[in-house]
This record gives sequence, C-alpha cells and structure tokens, in this order.
Amino acid sequence: MMEAVNDVTIVDVRTPEEFTEGHFPNAINIPLDQVKQRIEEFRKMKKPIIAYCRSGNRSGVAVSILKQNGIADAVNGGSLDDLKQNMK
Repeated sequence: MMEAVNDVTIVDVRTPEEFTEGHFPNAINIPLDQVKQRIEEFRKMKKPIIAYCRSGNRSGVAVSILKQNGIADAVNGGSLDDLKQNMK
C-alpha cells in the first residue's frame, strides 16, 4: 500500500499523446526524454515522487535518473494499471 495520493507527486513519463488518452488523476506529464532537463522542477516537487508509464520500464529509467541527480525519494510506480490498484 502506497501513500495517500495527496502526500506524493505522481509523474507520468509517457508521451503527451499517451497522457492525453488517459492518465492517473492529478498526475503531471513529464515525458522520459525531458526528465534530465527538468531535474530542478523535480527538486521542488512534494516527495515522494512516484513515476509511472505504460509498463514500468520508462518509469524505472526516470527513477534512476532522479536518484543519480540526488533525488532519493523517487519510486517506480510501474504501469498506470499498477498505480490504480496500489493507490487507493
């Protein structure tokens, strides 16, 4: 069981097209290819940051990038479906 939704930042690292087709409520869309350039934005976000994507692969890469840049409180939420099941 993960934290309550209002105590975390949820980031969708899919493409804007995928995000438009459906996303987790209140998720912020920062596509994986923009994560490195937007590290300062991540630093200002409420922690923990939970990243998700279609399968969990891209969000895993995003979490690695965040951790490499000193943002330790980042979690791979897996897929959108995983997140919907885990965030009640």
